[in-house]
Amino acid sequence: METFIDLFGDAGTLAIAGVLVGVLFGITAQKSHFCLRAATVEVAEGGLGPQLAVWLIAFTSSLFLVQGFVALEWLELSDSRTIASTGSISGAVIGGVMFGVGMILARGCASRLLVLASCGNLRALVTGLILTLVAQAAYTGVLSPAREKIAGFWIVPGGEARDLSALFDVSPMVCVAVAIGGLAQAVAFAARRNVPPIRMLSAAGVGLAVALGWLMTFAIAQTSFEVVPVSSVTFTGPATDTLMALVTQRNVLLSFGIGLVPGVAAGAAASAILSGEWKIERFGPDTPMERYLAGAVLMGSGAMLAGGCAVGAGLSGGSAMSLTAWLAVFSMWVGAVITHRLMMRLPVPQRS
Repeated sequence: METFIDLFGDAGTLAIAGVLVGVLFGITAQKSHFCLRAATVEVAEGGLGPQLAVWLIAFTSSLFLVQGFVALEWLELSDSRTIASTGSISGAVIGGVMFGVGMILARGCASRLLVLASCGNLRALVTGLILTLVAQAAYTGVLSPAREKIAGFWIVPGGEARDLSALFDVSPMVCVAVAIGGLAQAVAFAARRNVPPIRMLSAAGVGLAVALGWLMTFAIAQTSFEVVPVSSVTFTGPATDTLMALVTQRNVLLSFGIGLVPGVAAGAAASAILSGEWKIERFGPDTPMERYLAGAVLMGSGAMLAGGCAVGAGLSGGSAMSLTAWLAVFSMWVGAVITHRLMMRLPVPQRS
């Protein structure tokens, strides 16, 4: 790691790590069709199917690997933002519900939209751009006062109060054991639902990408003389940083997130092209733009409230045993399931 830092500097090394993790995530997410929204739809419709199995494998894989790294003392997460900084219970719950509603309307979460856009889906591209702009408005723009107000309803201090392992007094090895059991059950469930082995392996690859994100940024932070944030795969913040850097800065400041987004896009696009799945998809009568845009607005603002997207909170924060991340992803599930069940009751529009 010291060699890379000497050659490319701290920022350059972080960007390279982001690209490598992003390519892995893009390939495995495209191959596995990993999607929280699709998993919640299966649950809402009363059927526990392959999409749920894929999500469970990805989640338990990330939890097993990250907590395993912690148990081996290869990784320390106490200084990561998801644990150390002040969090918001109200933001996690309200933002999570908003995000869940939005991903049903937009037919995908932030990570899925990036993967789909990289595979030629223009609906996902437009929706993702709107999501990113709204997220920026919620972070530093006109929507930020409302976000701060809602987040301030119920604040939780950083440190042990935000660490589920500390709150329940469980060691990383206990978390590893629980994760192994969960992963075994998820694989068995996937086999019963006839999920192909390559798809199961790809779902585990999604979890591996999350774990490598934590491990690589921690290794760089330990080697660098500068303050380097320990983080992993998340999409709303990095996508916003990438877009703002491209349109407002002459020289892009490199970071893990700046490398992650193009890495995911490249990995997903390459995987889709090689498998013959890359194709242009547009808005149509069955895919009304207004529904997608409403979903983008809810996801962009909801992610900034919740402290992360379905991957940033659901996998990265969840694998770090962050209290607010677990509350956020649970709220995403609740918001998505209820929204889809309500939409099932709506009359199907007749074509003229």
